[in-house]
Amino acid sequence: MFASRIATIRQHISPLFLSARSSNNDVESLEKLGIRIEPSVRRALSEGLPVVALESTIISHGMPYPQNLSTAKDVENIVRQNGATPASIAILNGVPCIGLTEKELEYLAQCRTKAAKTARRDIAQVIAKGATGATTVSATMFFAAKAGIHVFVTGGIGGVHRLGESTLDISSDLTELGRTPVLVVCAGVKSILDIPRTLEYLETQGVTVVGYGTEEFPAFFTSKSGSKAPCRADSPEECAAIAETNLKLDLQSGILIGVPIPEQHAAAAELVEAAIQEALQETIEKNIQGNAVTPYLLKRVNELTGGGSLASNIELIKNNARVGAQISVALQEKLRRP
Repeated sequence: MFASRIATIRQHISPLFLSARSSNNDVESLEKLGIRIEPSVRRALSEGLPVVALESTIISHGMPYPQNLSTAKDVENIVRQNGATPASIAILNGVPCIGLTEKELEYLAQCRTKAAKTARRDIAQVIAKGATGATTVSATMFFAAKAGIHVFVTGGIGGVHRLGESTLDISSDLTELGRTPVLVVCAGVKSILDIPRTLEYLETQGVTVVGYGTEEFPAFFTSKSGSKAPCRADSPEECAAIAETNLKLDLQSGILIGVPIPEQHAAAAELVEAAIQEALQETIEKNIQGNAVTPYLLKRVNELTGGGSLASNIELIKNNARVGAQISVALQEKLRRP
């Protein structure tokens, strides 16, 4: 009896992310914390409309200028064309921003690596110093959940690095997925990482991992990884149903949707793998460590593949944006039902 009454009370006072609609008071409380919400994002949240969070390290660290800016604009437009409001997230001069203007996107694109690469661990010090930070997956998930944004689109998540069993180099993206109830749409785990160990770690964290239209978990540049996805969903509605259930049960963990890159844009797996192995050896020889490893590997693999990996990167991000927006629309429709 007591447990039942507690459950009933919790339904009435459930936190922001369990609601299909964020009240003006919720949004205002975030702004009192110093978090700035762009007007179109604020309006969409207040009216219970679909919103898709986007990270900013793709803009600053993921690719060169001006491709980074044009890709960021294209991704936002794809989200809009599919019925959702884009909310690119970054910290600008110490102010966390949920939703960026076109000028702010251009500023980040030109800053590139001058912007601090900001994971969850870095948020407090970047804000305290009044610095500019481009948010990674973990930091973007944190701010998205704060604002009641249920869906986040990125290129690929971090994971367990190759040789991670000895270096213990494991991305904070994985632990964030284990504790933050946001659905993350990606092209799988970057193939520069250890995919089987990453999936094992996600299982340990209690993260629901879904192959979108596939039995096999995708490997970023290519649709095949050799690792089976724990479950499969074939439509935005199926993904939305999983997310709705996750929210209603208050599981407090994220959902990872692995969307294979369209075959016509996939790089040849053998070429990418050979480039990865060469670039990995270079990181050892040059003693490149920590959060500098992934940007170096992505840049070097792109050079070694003659630009093929960058072209694939851009196309997979656009494809993810389309799928993510469709999932966001389907999820909001479910959450609005009585």
